[in-house]
Amino acid sequence: MKTREVQAEKQAHGSLWAIVLTIVCTFTVITGNGSLTMVSIALPLMAEDLNIPQARLQWIISAYSLSSGCFFLLFGRIADLYGRKRVFVVGQVWFAAFTLGGGFARNDIVLDVLRALAGMAPAATIPAALGILAHAFPPGRARSLAFACFSAGAPLGGVVGWVVAAPLVQFSSPTWRTPFYLMAGLGLLLGVAAFFVIDNDNQPALSSDGTEGGADRSIDWVGAALITTGLVLLTFALAQGEVAEQGWKTPYIIALLVVSPFFVAAFVVWEWWYEHRQNRAPLLRVGIFTRGRGTFSVVLAIAFFEFCAFYAWIYWTTLFYQQLQGKTPMLVMVRFLPMPVVGLSLNVLVGFFAAHIPLVYLVVGGTGATALACLLFAIIDEHATYWAYNFPAAVLSVFGADLVFAPGSIYVAKIALPHEQSVAGGLFQTVVQLGSAFGIAISTIVHDAGVRGEMRKQGISDHLEDVATAPHAAQLRGYRDGFWTSFAFVIFGMVLGALFLRRVGVVGDKSPKKVVVDDQSEESRGLDEKRDAPASS
Repeated sequence: MKTREVQAEKQAHGSLWAIVLTIVCTFTVITGNGSLTMVSIALPLMAEDLNIPQARLQWIISAYSLSSGCFFLLFGRIADLYGRKRVFVVGQVWFAAFTLGGGFARNDIVLDVLRALAGMAPAATIPAALGILAHAFPPGRARSLAFACFSAGAPLGGVVGWVVAAPLVQFSSPTWRTPFYLMAGLGLLLGVAAFFVIDNDNQPALSSDGTEGGADRSIDWVGAALITTGLVLLTFALAQGEVAEQGWKTPYIIALLVVSPFFVAAFVVWEWWYEHRQNRAPLLRVGIFTRGRGTFSVVLAIAFFEFCAFYAWIYWTTLFYQQLQGKTPMLVMVRFLPMPVVGLSLNVLVGFFAAHIPLVYLVVGGTGATALACLLFAIIDEHATYWAYNFPAAVLSVFGADLVFAPGSIYVAKIALPHEQSVAGGLFQTVVQLGSAFGIAISTIVHDAGVRGEMRKQGISDHLEDVATAPHAAQLRGYRDGFWTSFAFVIFGMVLGALFLRRVGVVGDKSPKKVVVDDQSEESRGLDEKRDAPASS
């Protein structure tokens, strides 16, 4: 078993530089999540202004999450090879450009396309930021605090999205478009700050065959095409199946559901062949899923199901407040305020105690709390006081997201090889973003079925172009079913954690030390590092 000494030469910059670097990296999560929550709170106004049926509203959010999830691996690999600072800065400029364009959209198709293009930006910046932090901080309390701060960007992004977007949407002109302009400006400022704060990439020149010093520095474009195509087709079919002309019986929906898994399977086979038969560096080594005796895969699965539930809960809660109860954006924002407060507190907890609390306790406790939040809304009495159901649900909902994301990020950085920090972080982010798109898509299917089922039960025709026009009781039934779906997702993640994470122990380190990455033999690791040398950041 081979160990590697993680050097602390980056600390020569001083603690001030470390703090500023961490803040810059954290802000890429803030702008990414803020872009999601600002859209979430503006959905009803978008639907009214652009005449968007409720069944198609999910695409404004899902297009962003889907494109992020599909490109994390590719951009993570590019960042590892060709420079994390370059990828980070270009990604922020890209985000600013297409977010600004979204503010000028005149129909939902154009808006969806621009949202998908904007979603590619966090797919580039977040893996790059994870790699930058992993190389800047050696294992120890400093790294735990840096990753906890980075993870705190998620609840802070919620604050930016809700607190900033709510008054702009309600009081400014042109209503829902103004937050897009503001978020574009923030993204551009972050790109400028990153250019001056992050160290330059010291990247050696490549030879004509894509190698340098015997190391394979090429991009696995075939693998990237296979996994991107498979994920796009699968998620599109799941999201579109309910609103297609013939529903799930529509021929192209059936075709996509059949074909897309073959692309994913072909990706796995190709990656194995590319690495073991061609001796080339693949987009993603299949062996990474066996790291930590398989617990790496378990952590990915738990993150997927947690964020299926969490983002679906946010989506349906926002619509519940605005469309069912008629709350204004400002009143919705106030109801969500406990979430970022609790989220920030939890990330501080992870930063200081990740080296003392076993991962299984963090994950099972967090997912269990999110399950309770989903359950409270599934059984909610809509006429009860805010403090009876809504407040405790807002407090509990973020436990799972923060106690899975922050420790999960630390675990991924700890178990990944030096030259695959960004691509490993990209893989973790892929399952988070796909969980968001998948959770909203599946819960939308269940919601719409619940609305129509309740209408048939009452003897009312369920032939509606938009389920938002259904009777109040039918809509309430649909919302309850959507929350029950979120509950099922997160319970599954909690069970996985309880069964398979008991032997993992703590993921943080109390002080810098030698880190054992995995159980690969010294010979195997030597081949890996020769085949795929890292980019310094």
